[in-house]
Amino acid sequence: MRVVRQGSMESPRKLYRIGELARLSGTSPRTIDYYTGLGLISPVKRSEGNYRLYNDETLERIRRIEQLKAQKFTLEEIREKFAALNRVTPDEQVTRKLADLQDHLTLLEREVKELEPALEQLKPQQAKRLFRALTPQTAACIEALLLLLNKSNLM
Repeated sequence: MRVVRQGSMESPRKLYRIGELARLSGTSPRTIDYYTGLGLISPVKRSEGNYRLYNDETLERIRRIEQLKAQKFTLEEIREKFAALNRVTPDEQVTRKLADLQDHLTLLEREVKELEPALEQLKPQQAKRLFRALTPQTAACIEALLLLLNKSNLM
């Protein structure tokens, strides 16, 4: 009996050895080894010559790791994010969107904390002009984010 895997009609996926993956992702082979050791990425299989082989999803994951690092997330925070999202849902699109939203919220929270000292130094007239410049949509978004951030502080 022949077993047909879901998606078997697709073209075969490309597998990469560490050097190739490093070149495509703009990282070093040592970084690939490090990420593998931390459990951030993992090979999909081994070649007959016992080389670790990675796929396109791994390449995308490395790019995501690098984006998060650029946003000042630690590797431990990134690993926790990946672990938490893997528990949320198997649906890749929903998982990706949730990760993006969480990243944006964290980034906004960090930026607000960086702005607080400058905002406190504003004179009342400067503050009024600044807040008048915000569109109603932006103000509503800020209110929603503040509500979300306050709720997350309660949890």
